[in-house]
Amino acid sequence: MDVIYGLIPGMVFLGLVAVAVLFWAARSGQFDDLEGDAQRILMDDDELPLKDNSDSNQHDSSESSPEEERGEQDVNQH
Repeated sequence: MDVIYGLIPGMVFLGLVAVAVLFWAARSGQFDDLEGDAQRILMDDDELPLKDNSDSNQHDSSESSPEEERGEQDVNQH
């Protein structure tokens, strides 16, 4: 029975800390956008960004590597 005299103030303290954290989260904007994450997961981000053609390190499109030539041959065979 003596343990309960220590547990009750401890639980009241933890309850007040939880309420304080809840109010802090609400004031700091943690609950402002509840739908954003739900909608963001449905967005299709598989599109590749456009390449910058002004890069001088790119090779001419008429030149192709042996790997690209083999890939084109495989496509043409099927």
